[in-house]
Amino acid sequence: ILLTSANGYIRFSAEREVDNIFLTRYACYLVAQNGDSRKQEIAFAQNYFAIQTRRAELVEQRLIEYERVQARTKLAETEKLLSGVLYERGVDNQGFAIIRSKGDKALFHMDTKMLKRKLGVPDSRPLADFLPTISIKAKDFAAEMTSVNVQQKDLYGQTAIENEHVDNNVAVRDMLVGRGIFPEQIPANEDIAARVFL
Repeated sequence: ILLTSANGYIRFSAEREVDNIFLTRYACYLVAQNGDSRKQEIAFAQNYFAIQTRRAELVEQRLIEYERVQARTKLAETEKLLSGVLYERGVDNQGFAIIRSKGDKALFHMDTKMLKRKLGVPDSRPLADFLPTISIKAKDFAAEMTSVNVQQKDLYGQTAIENEHVDNNVAVRDMLVGRGIFPEQIPANEDIAARVFL
């Protein structure tokens, strides 16, 4: 027991050795967050956990952005394949653009031009470059279904294929809305062209 005097008061304090205690990472975090930050060790631990938390947030954000880029790449591949299938069945590039636009109207309940305006997408840029991941995947799923059904049902000509694509987009929309997701209400994301992954 140590006796110390400060300002006329007598204080008793005791020191004894204790065994090392191993804590989980979360327990260390709680001790640091609830400790006295005036103590150097606690201030260091609080700073460490703040940095680690931010680092984890950045990694998570990068993974989300990477998934969106992958979904956009997949949609471009699906649409390229679909365009080839449709060309073999009497649909030219202009017809494909009309079919794709009518699919957007069925999926989003507004045509591509209106949706671009609502989301602030420049007229010269593809809509999908600004869509969130779920909307990109919805467009991709509907386009995949159209590609499969055009071949399985042996469809030819713009009207028959257009009807098929609209039906597929309506089916995808119904599935989303049934789960409480209204694709036209989801805000735009950053231009995907600004996301560069090395």
